[in-house]
Amino acid sequence: MDAQLRATVITVSNEIHAGIDGNRAGLLAVELFERYDVHTDLVVVPDDIERIRTALEVAIVAGSRTVLTAGGTGIGPNDVTVDAVGPLLDYQVPGICEEIRRRGAATVASALVSREIARVILGDPSSFVLTAPGSRGGGCDAIEVIGPQLGHIVAQLDGAGHR
Repeated sequence: MDAQLRATVITVSNEIHAGIDGNRAGLLAVELFERYDVHTDLVVVPDDIERIRTALEVAIVAGSRTVLTAGGTGIGPNDVTVDAVGPLLDYQVPGICEEIRRRGAATVASALVSREIARVILGDPSSFVLTAPGSRGGGCDAIEVIGPQLGHIVAQLDGAGHR
């Protein structure tokens, strides 16, 4: 895979942002991305729609072709990540989330209550965005699904043919 591929992990959590809890899922996501030779930045924001949107926009301007949010995909009142990034995205890539939920549900039934989305933001260049669960298991499932596909995803965004 292209060693210059860049990603950003945006951890979305009031508790982690306030220093009350540790960023275990975010750190694990960075470690897992690096196994695929992806240079990865890590950002932490609270459960706030504008802060999430700003972090996403900053990541893309900084050159991240893949952005993974960790947290805020449930159905609780503070779970606003999907609501924050959804309107910014141009089209869906539903099979990715279907596979993440399938893997998660094999061990944790509540994985089916996740609202994660995988979509593309069109631009020059375009970027792939995945809103993943904030648990270590959910984040691991997400990167296990997209990790082997990252080179193909970015190549497709850049107009490459199917392989």
